[in-house]
Amino acid sequence: MTRAPNWNAASEISLITSLNDARPEAERLTRDQMLAQLMDDLAGKTPQENRSINENWLHWAREEQRPPPGDWLTWLFLGGRGAGKTRAGAEWLRAQVQAGAARVALIGPAFADVREVMLSGPSGLLNIGPQETRPKFEASRRRVVWPSGAVGYAFSSEDPDGLRGPQFEAAWADEFAAWKKPQETLDTLRFGLRLGARPRLMVTTTPRPIAALKALIAAPGVAITRASTEANAQYLAPGFIKALRAQYGASRLARQELDGILIEDPDDALWTRSMIDAALGLDAIEVERVVVAVDPPASATGDECGIIAAGSAGRGRFKRAVVLGDHALRARPERWARAVSEAVIVHGADHVVAEANQGGDMVRAVLQAAAPELTVKLVHASRGKRARAEPIAALYAAGRVGHALRMPALEDQMCAFGSEGETGSPDRVDALVWALAALFGKEAEPRMRRL
Repeated sequence: MTRAPNWNAASEISLITSLNDARPEAERLTRDQMLAQLMDDLAGKTPQENRSINENWLHWAREEQRPPPGDWLTWLFLGGRGAGKTRAGAEWLRAQVQAGAARVALIGPAFADVREVMLSGPSGLLNIGPQETRPKFEASRRRVVWPSGAVGYAFSSEDPDGLRGPQFEAAWADEFAAWKKPQETLDTLRFGLRLGARPRLMVTTTPRPIAALKALIAAPGVAITRASTEANAQYLAPGFIKALRAQYGASRLARQELDGILIEDPDDALWTRSMIDAALGLDAIEVERVVVAVDPPASATGDECGIIAAGSAGRGRFKRAVVLGDHALRARPERWARAVSEAVIVHGADHVVAEANQGGDMVRAVLQAAAPELTVKLVHASRGKRARAEPIAALYAAGRVGHALRMPALEDQMCAFGSEGETGSPDRVDALVWALAALFGKEAEPRMRRL
């Protein structure tokens, strides 16, 4: 293989990939064979050359992972799951520190996300770059400190006020579309970006059509790059993308989660993003009654088990409810039953409401085997899912249902529910409908029939 004078690892990967794509399908190399060919080429270089190439991010980065040209204030990287957003964000922030930034900020959906993904993850700041230049994590102070003395402070979107007071030269905001209070947190952060000659912000996220992301895209001084999951396929587990494509095809969910495309609300969906944003903005209520609703899966290893906790306060037309948590999971019966029991304890629920269409006696037995003290009330779905959900959506529209926190998986399912592009079983929405129907009673037509 002939190398150009300005050879680097990125050009080598590009050349190997293009040559592979040009071969007949039956003769194409596997991912492991392509990596082996690259390693053979690297074997001819000195250890110092190999180390330099391995540690120089710009040798390996794809075009969309590199800082865009121009005099931008905010770089917004929209990408599918596994598209390399985290690595791009971590490398950009590392480069800011190398260039002299002494105070930087890291903001994630929650502190756990900052710690486990932005810092400690395989592409996080603690695991990239030369070993001698990597920062140390001071968990008690929620910060990282570089050998140069630069400091990175961790913040959560759950606490926008935590960003009041501190000031920074650069900031990296990860999974912005999953933030609990995206607009408020972003606004507060911007006021703190006031140090240095040119303070800048990088935002990495899988897009979801929330108002704050739409506003960011339209804002002046924002440069945008985009990447699909396929673009980073060589660093993902073999078969990962193929399996997801086979399951989700060209659905709205696939276009959003794999292609990184911002998908607007479908015309025929019962809930919209603006309705959910409004629900998040409602004042908190002191709940008087709490239930946990369960939509059990049809099989032991199939769909998710929908588990939603919700509470209510007030009477009659003054009654309001708040969705307290989404605890859905895909697991065997004994595990999801334990998750229901844990949700009851966490939220102090009065009882469990469980759909009985998939075998009521079995559902009751599984739940009470996990926690004999559980009070389980079985309900039967005598009408279709959309008919049951319509009055619940109407309660949202009337401003009578709030959300205590951002629940991305539930929100995505709500905004696709009932639309032509909906895929999969809406287990979370079913559990949500049962929970709110139990709390609102006669107002939640059609009525539930208890067994």
